[in-house]
Order: sequence, then C-alpha cells, then structure tokens
Amino acid sequence: MTEQLFSQMTQSIIEGDSDLSAQLAEQALKEGIDPLEAITRGYVPGIDHVGSEFAKGNAFLPELVMSGEAMKAAVTLLEPEMMKRGTQRQMLGKVVLGTVEGDIHEIGKSLVGTMLTAAGFEVFDLGVDVPVEKIIGKAIEVDADIIALSALLTTTMVKQREVIDELEKEGLRSRFKIIVGGAPVTRDWVQKINADGYSEDAIGAVSLAKSLLNTA
Repeated sequence: MTEQLFSQMTQSIIEGDSDLSAQLAEQALKEGIDPLEAITRGYVPGIDHVGSEFAKGNAFLPELVMSGEAMKAAVTLLEPEMMKRGTQRQMLGKVVLGTVEGDIHEIGKSLVGTMLTAAGFEVFDLGVDVPVEKIIGKAIEVDADIIALSALLTTTMVKQREVIDELEKEGLRSRFKIIVGGAPVTRDWVQKINADGYSEDAIGAVSLAKSLLNTA
C-alpha cells in the first residue's frame, strides 16, 4: 500500500500536479508515513525523472516549472512534521541565491531555487534586484557554500563580476563557490570574472552545485 502511495507521489511530480502532490502528502501524514521517506522515496524520483527527460530534450521548461511547483507544494506540507520529529533531510550544502541588482527577472532564478531545494540543498532565495552587499552579507551570515547569481540582461551581468570583485577585496573569495546563470552568460564570461561555473538551466545548476561540493 505504501509503495503504491510512493508511486502516486512520483507520478504527481512527473505530471506537475501540485494539488495531487499536496493531497498525497496529507495522506502520508495521516497514515503516519515518515515525511522524510515520503520525500526521498515518493517525490524525489519524480523530480529526477523530469530532470533527466529535460536534459535529453524530451521535456520542456513549462513542465520543469510545474514539476518544481508540485515538489514545493509537497515539501511545504511535509517539512513541519519533519521538524517535529527532528528528522531532517541530509542537506548537501547551503546556497544563497538572487537575481542581481537592476534585474527583476524571477522565473529562471526561482526554478533554480526549487530544483536545488528538491535535490537536498538549503536555499536562501533573496529575490530579485539584490544589491551586492546584501548578497555577500547573507552568504556570510548563513555560512553559505555557494553563491548563485542570476542576470538576464547584458547590462546587469556586470553585477555578477562586482560580487566577485568585492569578495576578493574583502579576502573572502576562497570561502564561497560562485555560480552564475542567465541568458547572456557564457563560458567566456565565467572565466573573465573568475566564477566557478555556470549553467544554462536549472537541472544543470543542480549538477554543477553537486560537483563543486563533491556530492554528485
């Protein structure tokens, strides 16, 4: 019976059905199923499947967004019970995430946050139009492993460089891995600004974060 429930959870993520994923999470709580087990055996296989299909070109951005939202809906319901039980998911690392100052693009950045959370990272999403000092301040405050910077405009990309320059000036650059993303970002830009890597999409960002922290 439990296996059947886990299988339905997986399917709800593949179909990007937030209502169903939340409903199944509630059912799991009623039946006394360990919320951590529900996430790792029920929902995570779904997100892994969609991610793998996206990487192969068989699934597209809207499906990825919907699956991410369905995952978020389930985890939001299960997390309070996990806290209560004192069982927490093994966190792979802490990521401070934001769209840089002057840029208000939200979707790509939010999707990266959702996918990183689903993969087991603790994500601190600062939102959009985030000043350099706020990004650095938060990274220091939470002792982040990774700073992830999004920019969708060529005019705001320079802010990614400013974050790195400021960290170098303060002698903090070696403390954080810096990953960048956004439509205008290229491998050349990454090398130019001395970032640790970039990704073209949310699935790639998860792989990159894992490889930088050697948790792949």
